Amino acid sequence: MNASTDPQAQMIRNRIFDEIAVGESASMERTLHTEDIALFALMSGDLNPQHLDPEFAASTRFHGVIAHGMWGGALISAVLGTHLPGPGTVYLAQTLSFRAPVRVGDTLRIAVTVATRDEAKKRLTLDCTCTNQHGVAVIEGVATVLAPTERVERPVVTLPELRQVLAAL
Repeated sequence: MNASTDPQAQMIRNRIFDEIAVGESASMERTLHTEDIALFALMSGDLNPQHLDPEFAASTRFHGVIAHGMWGGALISAVLGTHLPGPGTVYLAQTLSFRAPVRVGDTLRIAVTVATRDEAKKRLTLDCTCTNQHGVAVIEGVATVLAPTERVERPVVTLPELRQVLAAL
């Protein structure tokens, strides 16, 4: 069955603390589009011309438009909240090091790996990396989360296409 006909593919599920072991990982991939930058700027209020003005950005050390660094941080959050541990996860802390710029057209692989477990507090520490299509780590960091202790299984919320959102603005 494909995702459109398989009812199981339309669900989002978590992993509870007791099911998660050190070394487990989860990942997703995402390609940066110009619309992603515009939407992130609109959502965050970060109108830095490095991200939005190609003429200005061409004159900078990066020689072109780059993504907001926290766009990558948001993708890490997406992996934690939808894959590992998944729904019900409470984000407690995050460190991020921005190693290289992310440009329109770059495809990032966002991965999280469980580094430590705190049984008493039901906390996980996860190593986080965003790697581009050339194998370059563009963001690295460590997240601390409160892992869910109860099962969550919900239908995936259907969002409008980005073009529909931007057209409505």
